[in-house]
Amino acid sequence: MANRHLARSVVLQTLFEWDTTGISKEKTHEVLKRNIDEFGGGQIDTPFMEKLLDGVIEKHDDLDLIITKAAPEWPLEKIAPVDRNILRIGLYELLFSDRKQVPAKVAINEAIELAKTFGGDSSGRFINGVLGAVYKEMGEPGKDDSNKKRVKPQELPLEKLGGAIVYTKNEGQYYLALVHDVFGHWTLSKGHVEEDATPEKGVERVVKEELDLTGKVEGLIGENEYIASHPEKGKIRKHVYFFLVKTDFGKLSLKKTGGLDDARWFKLTDILDLNFYDDMLPIVTAGVQKLLDNARVSTHSV
Repeated sequence: MANRHLARSVVLQTLFEWDTTGISKEKTHEVLKRNIDEFGGGQIDTPFMEKLLDGVIEKHDDLDLIITKAAPEWPLEKIAPVDRNILRIGLYELLFSDRKQVPAKVAINEAIELAKTFGGDSSGRFINGVLGAVYKEMGEPGKDDSNKKRVKPQELPLEKLGGAIVYTKNEGQYYLALVHDVFGHWTLSKGHVEEDATPEKGVERVVKEELDLTGKVEGLIGENEYIASHPEKGKIRKHVYFFLVKTDFGKLSLKKTGGLDDARWFKLTDILDLNFYDDMLPIVTAGVQKLLDNARVSTHSV
C-alpha cells in the first residue's frame, strides 16, 4: 500500500472517531497518534496526515455545504459516517490542496479507493458521483495534462452566455447585486442566451429568473471565453457577454440552482474585500469604473 494512501486511511479512521464521538479538535491529534502507532507502520508521513486532518476539520462546514449542494437527494446525516468523511477528505484535497502535490484526479481516485476499502458495496459509485460533479463544476482542472491530441478552441461547439453587473442607486450610493457559489466565491448572475433575440434581452431574462429583479441593459462591459466540459457534450467553448444592468433597489430572491447559495447587495466600497474568481475581477472592476465615470459626468453636468 502506497505511503500516502496508508496515511489517508489513518486520517479517515481518525475523522470517523471525531465525527461519531464528538471529541474536540485538540483531542484528534491524540487519536491520530494512537492510530499511527496501531496502523501506520514504519515509513508513515506524519506531517502530511496532521495537515490533512487539521485542514478537513477546519474546513468541514464549507465541505459539508458543498456535499449538500452536490448531493441534494442525500441529507448529510443520512450519509454513512465513513462515506461522509471520505467525501470530506476527497473534497478538501480537490479544492484546497496544492494541485502540484495532489492533482485533482489523484484526489478523486484516492477517495474512491478509500470507499472501496472501508465503505459499503455502493460507496465507490457514490463517492465518484459526488466528487465527479464537483470536478466538472470546477472545469475539470488537469484533465488535458496527459492528452497528446489537442483540439483547437475554434473547432469546439460554441455556447453563448450573458452575465450581468446588476446595479442600483439607493440613498445616494451605488450598490451591486452579487451571487455567491458553493465554492466560496462572489460572482455575477450568468446564464445561457442562445435562445433569446439578443444577448441583451437574454441577460435581462437571466436577472429576472435568478434574482427576481427587473433590469435594463445599459451597455456592454466586456467579454470572455473559456473551455468547459459537459458530461454529455464533451468539451465546449463558452463565450460570455457581460452587461451593465440597472434595476431598482429591492429584496433579492435567489433561485438556488447551478451551485449558488446566496445573493446580496453590496456598496461599491465593500466589494474590494470580497473573494472573486480571477477572471471575474477585471469585469467587476470595469463595471465599477463605468459607474464612477457616469457619476462624475452627471456631477459635472449639474
